[in-house]
Amino acid sequence: MTYKNAGVDIGKVRRVHGEIGAFVEKTFAFRKGKFGEVLGKFGHYANLIDVGGGRALALHSDGVGTKVLVAQLMDKYDTIGIDCVAMNANDIICIGAEPVALVDYLAVEEPREEMISEIMKGLVAGAEEAEMAVVGGETAIMPDVIKGAVPGRGFDLSATSIGVVEVNRIVTGAAMKPEDIVVGLESSGVHSNGITLARKALLERRGLSVHDKLPISGEKVGEALLKPTRIYVKPVLEALGVAEVHGLGHVTGGAFSKLNRICMGRVGLLLDQMPEPHPVFFDIQEAGNVDEEEMYRTFNMGVGFVIVTSKETVENVIEACRRHRVNASIIGKVVEDKGVRLVTSKGRMIKL
Repeated sequence: MTYKNAGVDIGKVRRVHGEIGAFVEKTFAFRKGKFGEVLGKFGHYANLIDVGGGRALALHSDGVGTKVLVAQLMDKYDTIGIDCVAMNANDIICIGAEPVALVDYLAVEEPREEMISEIMKGLVAGAEEAEMAVVGGETAIMPDVIKGAVPGRGFDLSATSIGVVEVNRIVTGAAMKPEDIVVGLESSGVHSNGITLARKALLERRGLSVHDKLPISGEKVGEALLKPTRIYVKPVLEALGVAEVHGLGHVTGGAFSKLNRICMGRVGLLLDQMPEPHPVFFDIQEAGNVDEEEMYRTFNMGVGFVIVTSKETVENVIEACRRHRVNASIIGKVVEDKGVRLVTSKGRMIKL
């Protein structure tokens, strides 16, 4: 199986993003020379507007994707809000900004009070970990639009978030140089990306239910897929204060190929010290007969975030992560050759 034949064509998505960018970037001119002037370019993890006083606001919008279907099958909703916060906060910090607040958008098939209450509990738990305020939101009842995996339980959850950063401390990847070190921060599991492929491999091709145990990891299918996305705000913000950080990348949709964003067409990354993936990824790979390269193009494979730092301050980064109980290790370096190349845990070199 591939992500494409599971229903998600990353190549087509990138082409669509390119078309969207061509339209969106025209609007940047509307604030040129005014309060709120756009400082960044379209296509990074988040973008920035100048608010004066040497500061900028970072803005981002994201959701949890088809993970909501797993929650419906499990009839368990108390962690999905954590994923929503994580998908926003982890992208906001990729430009060096501190996440500040978000507003959520919850669309439901039916106004089930208990389900909505559980979703909100997760949102608050995620907000506490990210130290963000949930300042408002919208709940839409749309039975004609929202259809889920289980009748009556359909919902979708997304949010828009803001962060703040001093203009002279923005991190885009432009400062990355050859011989900088890439530190990988351990993921908590599958996170909120590649779930479509994981679901179809495990539930459809292998014929498991969400309550069955996985043969390799020993976890129940639903519990493994619902495990909340790790929020990296605290270790990353601490690393920014104690180390020379040149690049920050959230390993999400498109997995390691997404790190091309921080290379900016100037340099490349050689990830040749990748850790052994979590057992759940071998369960997915085996169930769907998924090629190893496809796995690294779709899933985080145990590394949910990367910090690019100078040789001199790499230990500061690793220690900052450990202080927040996040395992971190050197997984590669910056090189002159453009693009992202990765050596899998089995020794295979792939270009992403």
